[in-house]
Amino acid sequence: MDWKNRVYCGKLTADDADKNVLLYGWVDAIRTHTNVIFIHLRDISGIVQVVFNDKCSAEVHDLARTLKEEFLLEIRGTVSLRAKGTENPNIRTSTIEVIAQELIIISHAKKLPFKISEKAMFANEITRNNPDNIDEELRLRFRYLELRRPSYQERFMLRQRVLQKMREYMFNNNFIELDTPFLTKSTPEGARDYLVPSRIHKGAFYALPQSPQLFKQLFMIGGFDRYYQIVRCFRDEDLRANRQPEFTQLDIEASFVDEEFIFKHLEALTIQLFALNGITLPSPFQRMTYAEAMERYGSDKPDLRFGMDFKDVTDIMANTEYTIFKKIIGNKGFIKGFCIKGQAETLSKNVLQNEYAFQIAPSFGAKGMTWMKVVNGELESNIAQFFSEQEKMQLMEWMNAENGDVVIMIADSSMNLINSVLNNLRLHFANRLGIIPRDKFCPVWITEFPMFELKDGKLNALHHPFTMPAVTDFDPKDRDELLRMKSKGYDMVINGEEVGGGSVRIHDSKIQKKIFQALGLSSDEAKEKFGFFLEALKYGTPPHAGIALGLDRLVAMIMKLSSIREVIPFPKNKNALCPLTLAPTTVSETQLKELGLNLSAFARKARSEK
Repeated sequence: MDWKNRVYCGKLTADDADKNVLLYGWVDAIRTHTNVIFIHLRDISGIVQVVFNDKCSAEVHDLARTLKEEFLLEIRGTVSLRAKGTENPNIRTSTIEVIAQELIIISHAKKLPFKISEKAMFANEITRNNPDNIDEELRLRFRYLELRRPSYQERFMLRQRVLQKMREYMFNNNFIELDTPFLTKSTPEGARDYLVPSRIHKGAFYALPQSPQLFKQLFMIGGFDRYYQIVRCFRDEDLRANRQPEFTQLDIEASFVDEEFIFKHLEALTIQLFALNGITLPSPFQRMTYAEAMERYGSDKPDLRFGMDFKDVTDIMANTEYTIFKKIIGNKGFIKGFCIKGQAETLSKNVLQNEYAFQIAPSFGAKGMTWMKVVNGELESNIAQFFSEQEKMQLMEWMNAENGDVVIMIADSSMNLINSVLNNLRLHFANRLGIIPRDKFCPVWITEFPMFELKDGKLNALHHPFTMPAVTDFDPKDRDELLRMKSKGYDMVINGEEVGGGSVRIHDSKIQKKIFQALGLSSDEAKEKFGFFLEALKYGTPPHAGIALGLDRLVAMIMKLSSIREVIPFPKNKNALCPLTLAPTTVSETQLKELGLNLSAFARKARSEK
């Protein structure tokens, strides 16, 4: 193979006219016009049109007639300027073509499971083959074919540029790239671990890391001062559009710093990353406490691209005669809502009442939903007559509701439920009405997270148990005090997506022990799970802080794609299955025996317990 003389298809320009070139590539498309055969030849750099006409031998011409899409070819020919009026604006090499002289078919291709070509061959044709119209399972099964699409190759080249920019920024700011183990100890504090059985230590297991959290803190104890790593992480959790069993993150940790150091550097880096795709982020990033985010948007990852923030109207309705509100307020409940600007005509009474009040709001957990429209300066709805004029005027004023607006309200005894329902309704209305600007980016730091939360009656760390509490003088047995405690945790949120999370870390072993006590871990349990780390904290640990950015989420957002599967070369499907390799699969009894595992015994036991 004459690789030394190879020329890339997409690199050819009008300056190459009359040059003899050697090309390697795949047949993207074919068209025959009388006795002339046109093909689009595609490689990693782009596409060029190749012409087989009377200037090539009869043997080459006959061979060209046998070509099919995705045949891999070697072509020698001469670059020629296209005739005026025949240029193709659909491809970068629009003004030239290659007149073929020699043709070798390197590899044949069987009939394709779906079309790969994305470029029209002639100027008056439209671009074809939207991958969204192809079944995702089929696309993932033949992912190697989908990766040939120019749009996909452009994505992964941009992903590479993001990685390069990350490393460049980290290097220029004195961060050291260090590796952490993939085979480590299971510490299931968040999602479930993926376990790896040990052949040498039968009955014992490694865990694949959910994050390199403890090791990067150990780097700080080791005196490395500023660490970063672009690292693979693994979590056995239910999948969504922005989750995968294995994913990549940019991990950062630094000593003798506080959260302001992290904010400064992550803002600067993120702005540079988005600029790679021509996106300018506002600077400085907005900041919002967790409490404010929950109060105004019902979410710790609010989408700030549009309004509709919440207003508490409980006080306005304190003396209302409307039975439902009166009863809820009497039971120390709350009433809260938001205003949808200018959508009174779009949202009919039937939609608001029969769809949202009777179906959609209850599906989000509400017992009901109240709505009113502003028409000719008055609030109108099926229950407007139950409110006094003063209540309606105050409601419009507090909600900033004007003619053509719609007011949505939820009432309940639980503020958490109200916030959750309103958050879902806000997003549902915004998506339905198409009022979310797709080309707008609104980054925000969410700060002052609670230290703990209750899950199934048990206290859990909201971020993770190595986060520094805002106060260190606390009683680890006082649950009410613990639930009021704030932490020095923070998240970077962009357009309603958490793209990064971090915190100032605990560097005092006494505080760390108190946090473990608060979580209900006995001294023996803490030692069993984290003994090596607690011991390390006793050897002059510096104050430190860090963050991890979800690389896949970030890249998908930079490219304006809705799913991280589109920026991962070989992703799993929504069932955590790889349609390409069919992993996970069973393994042989021989392999299991070597590992000291007896799945047959487990299966028999499971059957006997049914």
